[in-house]
Amino acid sequence: MSFNKSILIIFFILLIDQISKIYIKVNFPLTLYGSDALVDLGWFKMLFVENKGMAWGAKISDFIPFISERLGKLILTLVRIAAVPLIFYWLNESIKKRESKLLIISISLVLAGALGNLIDSIFYGYLFTDSYLNIASFSPGNGYESFLYGHVVDMLQFPMFTWEWPNWLPYIGGESFTFFEPVFNIADTAISTGVGIMLVFNKRIFP
Repeated sequence: MSFNKSILIIFFILLIDQISKIYIKVNFPLTLYGSDALVDLGWFKMLFVENKGMAWGAKISDFIPFISERLGKLILTLVRIAAVPLIFYWLNESIKKRESKLLIISISLVLAGALGNLIDSIFYGYLFTDSYLNIASFSPGNGYESFLYGHVVDMLQFPMFTWEWPNWLPYIGGESFTFFEPVFNIADTAISTGVGIMLVFNKRIFP
């Protein structure tokens, strides 16, 4: 698989990811807890939430309590910045060595997703005004944060099934559980798909 085809995959995913995020951001305020979804089909909802942390909304300060949330956000952005060239190097080397097409596609997906969320983290705080009870506007230099402190825009949710755990179960007994409750974006989907391909086709990709 050629380098140009890999770049096309990355560009296409990145374009869809950023268009969807910017559209949501400049047309809707944040979806607050208890508010109606922007689109609600039952099994699928479109919301507008901003994630200051990692997957599932986890923050570095949740694991390292002696650092502030703001410092944790900066560290997370810097880690993302460092990760992107490493993934790109892996992709380039895989293409040079004529590795499995599945591997190159999966690395391309991961790289596209990493770039998509990195753009949010670096630029969105600087470029867009606040979305809390407001519709954000594009206003470079007058944003809700400075460079490197932007929040990742999430909008997709698939709450397909909801059930209540039996009361006899410890800790979770009697509680309601929804699958799949987390809210994510196109970039997250690309990363998860890329990693999923590596796991499912592990023997073919890494003989």
